[in-house]
Amino acid sequence: MDRGDLGSWLSGPRAATSASGIDLGQPGQRLGLPAGGPGSVAPWGRRLVAIFVDWVASMLVARLIFPADSPGGGGYGWAVLLIFVVESALFIWTVEASFGQKLLGLRVLTVTPGGLRERTGLLPAFLRQVLVALVIPAVVYNRDRRGLHDLAARTVVVRAGTPTTPSEPSAS
Repeated sequence: MDRGDLGSWLSGPRAATSASGIDLGQPGQRLGLPAGGPGSVAPWGRRLVAIFVDWVASMLVARLIFPADSPGGGGYGWAVLLIFVVESALFIWTVEASFGQKLLGLRVLTVTPGGLRERTGLLPAFLRQVLVALVIPAVVYNRDRRGLHDLAARTVVVRAGTPTTPSEPSAS
């Protein structure tokens, strides 16, 4: 066994398939999304910071509802989780992004057979966030950076803004 044998495993599946001559394309390409900029699939860093912001906001709200010295404070952790799911689902349903996603310039769009739709329904938003709360569905994802929670709810997280499209040649 040498470094080359371990190299493909350590580099990940994308590098291994690229070395084999298989082109997986850019994340979101199969959905018709641009490779970068507004409208492209959201990067992992922004997503992680957004979920951290949402969690901290949920903790603050839970602390307001359940003060530290209140009897029965043992439900605080469950309260944070419930507030996180409800807050983020309602925000996704109404403004296309949770509080943290909105702050970081991300949007959650619905994937339909005819393309992307901007509004995510209430039930898919709740389903998505319950699966995020379970953690495992959110960390198992495909090449379009859509986790099992996104696949189940038929959603995709993109960078906010209007996608830039190349200008069409004018007919002269």
